[in-house]
Amino acid sequence: MPQAHDLPPGAHAGDAQPLPEGGDGITVVRGSGLCRGWNNIRYKAGMSAANVGSKELSMNVATIPPGGVAFAHVHVDFEVMLYILQGRVRHEYGDGLRQTVENQAGDFIFIEPGVPHEVFNASDTEPVVAVVARSDAGEWENIVDYDRATGGLKPR
Repeated sequence: MPQAHDLPPGAHAGDAQPLPEGGDGITVVRGSGLCRGWNNIRYKAGMSAANVGSKELSMNVATIPPGGVAFAHVHVDFEVMLYILQGRVRHEYGDGLRQTVENQAGDFIFIEPGVPHEVFNASDTEPVVAVVARSDAGEWENIVDYDRATGGLKPR
């Protein structure tokens, strides 16, 4: 378990962040095996404010299990880019989640701030694995739930 003195300011030992190497202009996280869960998605812990002290970015690898769903949510004031490494995914998005786009391994996806979306693994047998980059160093703190029935936001 990381010690408090090993982490950047604002991080807590219970955050289960991989310890970085370096820090004199280049910081490295090697082969992080640590995983955390959020909204039915497993995240291989990567880099964020919590472990490398980044100010504007975070990045990790997300896995949605076969048949899994990341329930409707909105990214408040930050952008997200994804690269699908494995599997097929469907996003239902926009007002009332009435629009749909499907993607597969090799596709890049950009999600603008404030766009409601729900993410479905399109396979019952294969996981979706994606690299996720955010213009928010805090990862999940600025995400709110979205109610597809009312079109309203539900703070966590």
